Amino acid sequence: MSAFARIAALVRAALERLSAEGALPPALAFDQVQVEPPRDPVHGEAATNAALLLAKPAGTKPMELARRLAEALAAAPEVVRAEPAPPGFVNLVMQPDFWRREIPAALAAGTAYGRVDLGRGRPLNVEYCSANPTGPLHVGHGRGTVFGDALASLLAHMGWAVTREYYVNDAGAQIETLARSVHLRYREALGEPIGPVPEGLYPGEYLVPVGRALAERFGERYRAAPESDWRDLFAREAVAAMLARIKEDLAALGVRHDVFTSERGLVESGKVEEALAFMEQKGLLYTGTLPAPKGKPVEDWEPVPQLLFKATAFGDDTDRPLKRSTGHWTYFAADIAYHLDKWRRGFDRMIDVWGADHGGYVKRMQAAVKAFSDGQATLDVRLCQLVNLLDGGKPLKMSKRAGRIVTLRDVVEEVGKDVFRFIMLTRRNDAPLDFDLEKVTEQSKDNPVFYVQYAHARIRSVFRHAAEQGLPSDPESLASAPIERLCDPAELALVRAVASWPRALEQAAVHGEPHRIAFFLQDLAALFHALWTKGKEQPELRFLVAEDRPLALARLALLEAVRTVIAAGLGIIGVTPVEELN
Repeated sequence: MSAFARIAALVRAALERLSAEGALPPALAFDQVQVEPPRDPVHGEAATNAALLLAKPAGTKPMELARRLAEALAAAPEVVRAEPAPPGFVNLVMQPDFWRREIPAALAAGTAYGRVDLGRGRPLNVEYCSANPTGPLHVGHGRGTVFGDALASLLAHMGWAVTREYYVNDAGAQIETLARSVHLRYREALGEPIGPVPEGLYPGEYLVPVGRALAERFGERYRAAPESDWRDLFAREAVAAMLARIKEDLAALGVRHDVFTSERGLVESGKVEEALAFMEQKGLLYTGTLPAPKGKPVEDWEPVPQLLFKATAFGDDTDRPLKRSTGHWTYFAADIAYHLDKWRRGFDRMIDVWGADHGGYVKRMQAAVKAFSDGQATLDVRLCQLVNLLDGGKPLKMSKRAGRIVTLRDVVEEVGKDVFRFIMLTRRNDAPLDFDLEKVTEQSKDNPVFYVQYAHARIRSVFRHAAEQGLPSDPESLASAPIERLCDPAELALVRAVASWPRALEQAAVHGEPHRIAFFLQDLAALFHALWTKGKEQPELRFLVAEDRPLALARLALLEAVRTVIAAGLGIIGVTPVEELN
């Protein structure tokens, strides 16, 4: 049981005593009672909202109940101080030994410290990246990819059976444009001067080798052939080439997907028709007309009967069309089939990671999932905001023809996988993020990834020196160290931080927010570096005190616990802990 879970148990026991004494109704539920660190450390080490939640059903004022609860908690031997605070919190300060006991627990568990089986093996599908296979990945793709990959790792760590999925949008107009663009490069490879790339085609040089490969394979066969002869073939070849490049980009970022699902495959296998027939049987579709789009003059709009999904019955703002006037399915129809396919594969919980520009699409997709599953499946959509790419504070334009940095691969190769991944998690996914190439590579405390990596490397250096002095470094030997010798406020602050890791990990998983891991690691590293600096100024606080072996062992135990938490957190977000920094 983690430290905060033990405090929660103390609060519950105190509430049960108050209930037995008649101060609370006997059948009162305590499920919503929370214990968490206060926002301001001056208020204590933990706080509970129990009095705020229970005062009304108990028929008393929050501060009066907080006073009674504080008195009950103060009687516990683990508690140093329990104080009521407006508007009805109870703030707690615990005995140092309460926190110190987490150090041996962390050493025993290793990188599994703090892991709780929240998922209990339940299947969970996380779909992320899913960039159109019309070109290489760019930095914007990288943010959603890192977020999705870290979220998948976090939830897998906490007990879900996670499947990482990539949805390949290889059908529709953009793929026809890709085929025409590749055909142009194919003709170029055959020696035909193509001049400027026509408006509407993809101009990227990345299509040149695709055209060259097709020229080597087919020779002159399709140079002058009608589009109907080569469009489908060139589309398939181009998608395969682009997808291979995307997979290489993902590998450079340390990302792997378990499943790649093709939109074209869904369409060609008849799964779109099958999905809509299924929904029609459930009474979810009808033929009707939609009102004129907002802001469009009525005289410019003509109502056309369409096949519509009853999206408004499931929380959307308007019903949604499923078939175009051309007779082709809309993207939404294919997306319904895709999510129905995921549900039929056993995923009653799905998480999709999309770019912020897809925000208007969320309600309709959630409505569809709710409708076809009769509410048995949930779709959680996480939107990732834009990345502003900078160099020394100056905007760096993302041009496919000019500019020092063009693709995600270029950025990763310049700054490194670990730096890129960590920086992508230094803001909430729904907040814009600045990525400054100059700042993310500097070795200073202002660079968060360096600061955390440096903490891990410094701890490793301490253990190398410890080995030279004949001190053990293995967790088994350190588990019996006299940790009661850790008494300095800076040491105890670091002990409490280690003890807070299980709660931080659980909260990150419950809320689906892997950035909390990066935030926690930065705070933990800051406390470690502060203790390191204090030891340089006060020799008695150095980690390796030659004349006091037991104290040195206690401090090594603390450092190993800190290192273990850093390694575990970095591992979850896909960053490699370093042994030393140059």
